[in-house]
Amino acid sequence: MELLKKTLGFLLNGYVIVSLVFVFFVLIFGPNNIGAQYKLSNEEEEAQAEQQFYIDEIEKNRKISKELMTDLDNLERFAREKYWMKRDNEDVFLIIHKDEAKQTKMK
Repeated sequence: MELLKKTLGFLLNGYVIVSLVFVFFVLIFGPNNIGAQYKLSNEEEEAQAEQQFYIDEIEKNRKISKELMTDLDNLERFAREKYWMKRDNEDVFLIIHKDEAKQTKMK
């Protein structure tokens, strides 16, 4: 019973009440409130995921670039596939299936 009186007396102290109200005000209504901190935390996680994606893409592109610069067969294959390049003495025919033609018309 005495412990309850001491605890209650401490909590009803004016300084403690004002301090608790101040902390509550700062946590809820302040410029760096709990909601803003949660939102910033989510934005940071998204930015880190995006950063990791771009790091992986850069590494993948460096690997492809290195392959293209060191091997002429890979360079020719890349040019033929990506840019539809051909040699002077050959003809290239494009075969478009009906399903692909419908998809291009819809776009």
